[in-house]
Amino acid sequence: MIRSYTLPTLLLVSFGLAAQTPAPKPFLSHQVNADHTLTFRMLAPTSKSLSVSIDAFPKPLPMERDENGVWSVTTPVLPPEYYGYSFNLDGHTILDPLNSHVRPSLTSGTDVILVPGTPPAPWELAAIPHGAVTQHVYTTHAAINLPAGQESYVVYTPPGYDARKKGGYPVLYLLHGWSDDQSGWTAVGHANDIMDSLIDSGKAVPMIVVMPLGYGDYDFVTHGSGVWHDKAKVDANTASFTAMLTGEIMPAIEREYNVAAGRDNRAIIGLSMGGLESLSIGLTHTADFAWVGGMSAAIQNDDFDQLTGGLAPAKANLRLMWVACGTGDGLIRPNRAFIAAAKAKGLPVTAIETPGAHTWLVWRDNLLHFAPLLFKSKE
Repeated sequence: MIRSYTLPTLLLVSFGLAAQTPAPKPFLSHQVNADHTLTFRMLAPTSKSLSVSIDAFPKPLPMERDENGVWSVTTPVLPPEYYGYSFNLDGHTILDPLNSHVRPSLTSGTDVILVPGTPPAPWELAAIPHGAVTQHVYTTHAAINLPAGQESYVVYTPPGYDARKKGGYPVLYLLHGWSDDQSGWTAVGHANDIMDSLIDSGKAVPMIVVMPLGYGDYDFVTHGSGVWHDKAKVDANTASFTAMLTGEIMPAIEREYNVAAGRDNRAIIGLSMGGLESLSIGLTHTADFAWVGGMSAAIQNDDFDQLTGGLAPAKANLRLMWVACGTGDGLIRPNRAFIAAAKAKGLPVTAIETPGAHTWLVWRDNLLHFAPLLFKSKE
């Protein structure tokens, strides 16, 4: 992802000037229209092609150039959401130089634009009681190659959190995907806003949400996406993260927060890489978790027995096993195959398929529907 522009064409885009070109009238590079369409613009009079990639669409939208060298395109009507986008200029992927709202990522970023809802969507900031978001940092002895050996985890506590509440609060462990860090679910997924909305409306019980940095081996994210073709590295990363979560982070949460005891008060779910981790941990630690889920889980066909092998449904006694994926996601096929294998073993799988690809548009919606299912009393 190019953020500093060095090519002559990119300099023209960044500064909006050319010695022989009169300065154009000011324009908005990213605009939310009253009809819930989005308009994107960029000044690039010498460029041959320009398009914009938006996570709402499977393919980039081609832009058209006017007589002043300003390229533009307007999208179809879009539902209220946060959308990520980037430009493709003559084969180079670049960010919007006029948008400072960028999604954080350890590998690349995208700009963000909000189509607001009326009333606000659950992932938008609203005038309701808010929980607190706190980051913790400690020295890990389970994970490897983390900078200075420092592991981070973010904790959401619900509005009105009471450190002395009798019985404590149930805990959801919420895991991010590959390329994100511990801030992914709050900075991009807006999990804290979603939880505030669900709790305020009475749809979810007040709970603590723990969002750790999800790498058992930090080299797994810093050495490129090719690591996903090396099953040994995938398994090693998952194993080290499992040791860190169960041996270090979970004990720390139970020391530092007023948590309810027992497996019925613990849930785990994650997206993509975090979905692989949450299913792996949840299904091999059923004494710790009664609620297990995966969103667009990065599972492979040969992972099925590894994830569910030896798991007896009666002994597992899962309150919920929830596996979701977007129908336009490249991982839909292995997720469907995993669900079929789990059902063949007699595991009580709730399979969820929604429109969408491998994007936050799907995962925010997944959390919105998963969290209200948790920690309900047995009928």
